[in-house]
Amino acid sequence: MAARKNRPTDESDEDFTERIIDVDVSSEMESSFLEYAYSVIYARALPDARDGLKPVQRRILYSMDDMGIRPDKSHVKSARVVGEVMGKLHPHGDTAIYDALVRTAQSWSMRLPLVDGHGNFGSLDAGPAAMRYTECRMAPSALAMTGGLDEDTVDFKPNYDGKQDEPSVLPSAFPNLLVNGATGIAVGMATNMPPHNLAEVVQGLRHLIKHPDANLPELMRFIPGPDLPTGGKIIGLDGIADAYATGRGTFKIRATARIEQVTPRRKGIVVTELPYAVGPEKIIEQVKTLVQNKKLTGIADIKDLSDINNHTRLVIEVKNGINPEAILQQLYKSTKLEDSFGINNVALVEGQPRTLGLKELMEVYLAHRFDVTLRRTQFRLGKATDRLHIVEGRLLAIVDIDDVIAIIRSSDDAGQARERLMDAFELTEVQANDILDIPLRRLTRFSVIELEKERDELNETIKALTEIIENHEVLSDLVSSELAAVAKTYGDPRRTVLLASSGEVTSSSATPLEVPDEPCWVMMGSAGLMARMDTADEISIGGGRAQHDVIISAIRTTSHADFGVITNHGRLIKARAIELPTVVPTASSPNLKGGSRAGELYAFEKGEKPIGLTSLREGSLGLALGTRNGVVKRVNPEVLNKDSWEVIRLDDKDELVGAVELTDASHHLVFVASDAQMLHFPASLVRPQGRSGGGVAGIKLGKDAKAIWFGATPTHDAVVVTVSGSSDAIPGTEVGSVKVTSFDEYPAKGRATGGVRCHRFLRGEDALVLGWVGPDPAVAAAGSGAAIDLPPATGRRDGSGTPTLQPIAAVSTRTLGLRVSADAAAEQADERQDELAESASSGDAHDQDGQDTLI
Repeated sequence: MAARKNRPTDESDEDFTERIIDVDVSSEMESSFLEYAYSVIYARALPDARDGLKPVQRRILYSMDDMGIRPDKSHVKSARVVGEVMGKLHPHGDTAIYDALVRTAQSWSMRLPLVDGHGNFGSLDAGPAAMRYTECRMAPSALAMTGGLDEDTVDFKPNYDGKQDEPSVLPSAFPNLLVNGATGIAVGMATNMPPHNLAEVVQGLRHLIKHPDANLPELMRFIPGPDLPTGGKIIGLDGIADAYATGRGTFKIRATARIEQVTPRRKGIVVTELPYAVGPEKIIEQVKTLVQNKKLTGIADIKDLSDINNHTRLVIEVKNGINPEAILQQLYKSTKLEDSFGINNVALVEGQPRTLGLKELMEVYLAHRFDVTLRRTQFRLGKATDRLHIVEGRLLAIVDIDDVIAIIRSSDDAGQARERLMDAFELTEVQANDILDIPLRRLTRFSVIELEKERDELNETIKALTEIIENHEVLSDLVSSELAAVAKTYGDPRRTVLLASSGEVTSSSATPLEVPDEPCWVMMGSAGLMARMDTADEISIGGGRAQHDVIISAIRTTSHADFGVITNHGRLIKARAIELPTVVPTASSPNLKGGSRAGELYAFEKGEKPIGLTSLREGSLGLALGTRNGVVKRVNPEVLNKDSWEVIRLDDKDELVGAVELTDASHHLVFVASDAQMLHFPASLVRPQGRSGGGVAGIKLGKDAKAIWFGATPTHDAVVVTVSGSSDAIPGTEVGSVKVTSFDEYPAKGRATGGVRCHRFLRGEDALVLGWVGPDPAVAAAGSGAAIDLPPATGRRDGSGTPTLQPIAAVSTRTLGLRVSADAAAEQADERQDELAESASSGDAHDQDGQDTLI
């Protein structure tokens, strides 16, 4: 038992002993602990499922908005914001408030930062400077979180001392909980939610608005997985599917690394993206510990070369004679270069902590957004109705202005004038007071015109607002369009690659020479993944929804053969098929989920990207190249003893938009321009040139137009796919309108002409954002690699398209590639083996195949 004493200030000691109250210790502790646990859960650690914010984050944004520290204003000291929040709304100490403010400003913590920080806001390995040294203001995205607070969109509640009010939730024009994620530890529970891509989440929400009964697989077509601020790769999608279904799951994050020649004599591992919440200093410490304990051999040095321009760049030098790939696999197993993320979607719903799946999270947010939009509409309707009431009263007064003036002048005071005006013109008290307040200069004929115009506009506004309130479909369309606008403003392309499996060989390493030189396919997908598929069979590209990617280029070769990667800078990079990760075909279709990014395999210059592949085999018809400025070139195949070489001389500010290996002399070369012009002509009209040639005129472009696609296609059984949109949209976020038309509808024109129109723009569209021509059937994919349905090939040549639910990133065909028989492929392999044997006998094979670098 315990005694709790309450001693009065004005009583004697005898009275004091009579005020002792006995309290049971266990009951007191249980009651106090429950109150403390509830306070931590509800008011500190867990986010609200509606706006995705913890109370301290919500109070920071509300205070900054109330103080006017918006993106168009200058930064202010962080201490000023912290003091305002602590003094008025959050009396839990300045440290907790500043930590929350710092996190919302860190681009590596938040997928869409809500605070614009100025100064040292820390790093993955170090904390921020003190709040007296840093400055902050609201980020542009934060305006979308607080917009509408002054329109009665959310409820307000008293602050801790009851002297002022604070919002119980923010309007949140975008799903912040899914986009930025959340972490928090409460009493007996915790939350750990990964960030997602804003554009993908909005696409899923818009689909759910139109299809409330949509199941999880349908929603995962739009939201295939998390999109982490630091990029990297997510290995294994089963855990993500479990988390989306139940609210709990685990997935692995792997760093993005590639093998490079880091010094003139050494190769090394260059890490450009780290797992979420892992810093380079942590990796360096782990690697040094492994080397010192002799658990990892073969590493010569490790250094952090990260900076503002190069971002993350961790270089691990490998000793001569050691296979860097083997070292990389050991690092994945022994360090944080491969880490796990446990999803635990716990959030507050109506004040109660709940574990939510993906669809439940989306439904809670949509319900909140519908309520915010409806309340805002009702508020605006009330304002418009009140204003219309005033305008109608003014019109009555101005029509009989002489009588109004006479009544006012003959009245003893304002009260009498008000009563007489109300009786004479049947006005309300509000209208009569407004008339008494009108300045004489407003009583002109021009004011009548203005008031009549305003009355008509108010009637239209009231009609539109009433329709939103009374018609749920109109309300749904409004919410959907506002979400689309937010995604267009703040969305950006996906950073994290989703892989079903690592695609790595886990058995004991074998030298490349021990791998049989057999026929294979080398493929490149729309998401930038490259892989090798060991098969001699004809493949079907993009054979269904299970495919992660559509393949934009595929060549037939052998495992030990060289091939070329063509880039938009007009450069051919020589590569080896054996160095690519292998993938296993499914039902005669390729699957690039185990592939690697081209940027991880080859060193590209700034702004350089791969656009096509070539087999580099003798006897082919060579390459056909098309540039953004409408230049076309054919170049004969030529293999040099170099790692890379130019295949076309490009003018300043020009680049390749297409590169294709010709397989049939009867194929036509095709240009598609941004102003919806398309031109095709026989490949025979272009005379082959040498490597140093600059090409010839291909298509005559209109003013401000540019070629967006170039390729080669047979003239039969081909289709034209065009996607229109806005030229001002962020790449990868424009939904647009798509049209599929038979290639037969487009007549051939001469080279260097303007071609024919291939698409008619709708309102809000001014350019083609994507074009493609090739064999039917065509397949499309989003930036994440998810399949997108295309309409049938029934479009007219100059017709408009039909809207799509998500942006189309690439289009290809299911029959891409040269048909080569198994016997012919085997013959190529035999020829390759003979070449290797001859090289070995002459002493060249040692350097050529790199045996001196194997373990």
